Amino acid sequence: MSAGTVGATAAPRGLPARGLVRHRGLVKLVLLAVAAAALVPYANSQWHSGTWPAALTVDLTEPLTRTSDWIIDNRDRHPLFLYFFGHISNTVVLSVRAVYLVLLALGWAGVTAAAGLIAWRVAGVRLALTAAAAFALCGLLGMWVPTMQSLALMVVAVLASVVLGALLGLAAGLSDRVYRALRPVLDTMQVLPAFAYLLPVVLVFGIGVPAAVLATVVYAAPPMTRLTALGLRNADGGVMEAVTSLGATARQRLLTARLPLARRELLLGLNQTIMMALSMAVIASMIGAGGLGDRVYQALSSVDVGAALAAGIPIVLLAVVLDRVTAAAGERIGAEPAGPALLRGRRGWAVTGAGAALVAVAARSLGHQAWPDSWVVAIARPVNTAKDWMVDHLYTGVPVVGGTADWAAHFTRWVLDPVRDGLLALPWWGALLVVAALAWLIGTWRTALTAVLALAAIGVLGVWKPSMDTLSQVLAAVAVTLVLGFAVGAAAARSPRLETLLRPVLDVCQTMPQFVYLIPVVALFSVGRAPAVAAAVVYALPAVVRITTQGLRQVDPGALEAARSMGATGWQQLRQVQLPLARPALLLAVNQGVVLVLAVVIIGGLVGGGALGYDVVAGLARGDLATGLVAGAAIVCLGLVLDRVTQPTTRRRMGKEA
Repeated sequence: MSAGTVGATAAPRGLPARGLVRHRGLVKLVLLAVAAAALVPYANSQWHSGTWPAALTVDLTEPLTRTSDWIIDNRDRHPLFLYFFGHISNTVVLSVRAVYLVLLALGWAGVTAAAGLIAWRVAGVRLALTAAAAFALCGLLGMWVPTMQSLALMVVAVLASVVLGALLGLAAGLSDRVYRALRPVLDTMQVLPAFAYLLPVVLVFGIGVPAAVLATVVYAAPPMTRLTALGLRNADGGVMEAVTSLGATARQRLLTARLPLARRELLLGLNQTIMMALSMAVIASMIGAGGLGDRVYQALSSVDVGAALAAGIPIVLLAVVLDRVTAAAGERIGAEPAGPALLRGRRGWAVTGAGAALVAVAARSLGHQAWPDSWVVAIARPVNTAKDWMVDHLYTGVPVVGGTADWAAHFTRWVLDPVRDGLLALPWWGALLVVAALAWLIGTWRTALTAVLALAAIGVLGVWKPSMDTLSQVLAAVAVTLVLGFAVGAAAARSPRLETLLRPVLDVCQTMPQFVYLIPVVALFSVGRAPAVAAAVVYALPAVVRITTQGLRQVDPGALEAARSMGATGWQQLRQVQLPLARPALLLAVNQGVVLVLAVVIIGGLVGGGALGYDVVAGLARGDLATGLVAGAAIVCLGLVLDRVTQPTTRRRMGKEA
């Protein structure tokens, strides 16, 4: 029976499908009004103060502290650490050191040649030139050695993430039970802020490269797992049936059909894993990763914008090159190879390796293995000079508009404070009712139950007040992000030239480490909640702009042509045709904006954002497992609430459009 038949059967006679949806919405509103009329007076009589009851709070400080003390006391003598975690730590150290020694042996010329040849083989000569220029620019900025340190760590972390993610994705793709069991785990891993799981990793492995690599693996493996499972589960049914009819075994079906059909998803998973691993470069520097991330973190501590930019640009360049190469590899599946005939097939990899080795030997013979100091271009001083000029002229005293310090103060006084005070003034049971109503209106009772339980868990953990403070920052940042993102995305969708101009800017904003945003923001806005919100807006804005632009561009051209034939203006076409038809993409943009804003607002705890972000950072700095994990768990719950309030609408409406 088709979907249309089901809908027709379920709907009352004479009531169209759209009318049925509206009717159900009215029924929900009536039921919510009746429930509120009955529950609000009772809740107010029982908990008139509105604060979370102490009787419903669970203190996890003692058990988490005991766990932390046991790990510290037994880390050097317990068999679990000596013969399991110890071997993992040694393997990681040896792997990173081996990759780093290979990169040093190749020298700057060999590494640059290898990058260009690999890009040429995969994506063509244009990207080859881009890759070679990107690595050369890392040397020009005086960051060759830190770049190689970060690249060695990223190679090992990405390989481990890909292997782990592919194995988990394989199990989830072949088993519905495993898929259902892994889904909440992957959701938690992606929502939990990196700072929260840095602490347990450091407790087990100590400060250093092993902890940094393993924390990166935990953060970067979920995309590979998800996309591997998606590719295997969405394999063409006709092909699988044909292979089965030929008598292939389960292993043969996997190797000859499922995996080849999932190549695009596997390459996309590799692409996303690389991006996630690079985004961890700076955060991992806090636990001894070294490399470019360490340079950025040191610059943050001294508010040195020039040094941070000099170290941040190579991270962006690595991200852009790796993103373009892996994306091109995915797009060319089934098409003709991009490179010349000499670089195709297995022979091409041999020629690539031989070419890089030949260049490396030639450079070594000429005495140019290390990047020459005379070729370094120092940008820190001019960048800091420009920053000082901006601070001197824009921080305060600007006629009419005021300065950035005034904007930060006004935004805090007129937006952040009222939103926070309003959330804190709302009784806890009122917050639960509001979340339940919103989740049920846009989803199902299961959605509402999940959201309510997640919000209630925040109170049970005893961090209701800082969670509401964090929520106020997230809501304010999301509102600003969506207003700017929808406006810029709509303009880019109507102007291909503007989209072309924005693309490199958006690439830089999306790949620049989150910490780099904090430095100029602190310089211009001082410390506090406003700079944390500003950094979150800058980080989340590119994703919202991209999704909005793509959604508006994919609107049916026939609908736009019909609107134009009826004399609709450009504004009318946007408001009455494009925005309604692009609603699934816009809702997805809202969801992504919430997730990205939440990630950076937490990092804003380093610059005075306070609330849960400060608790997570303070827990890591003091080695306080209880404070850090409880705040991290509250952030996961907060992210789950916000996700359930936005994501179900997207799914349901996408299903309607399909």
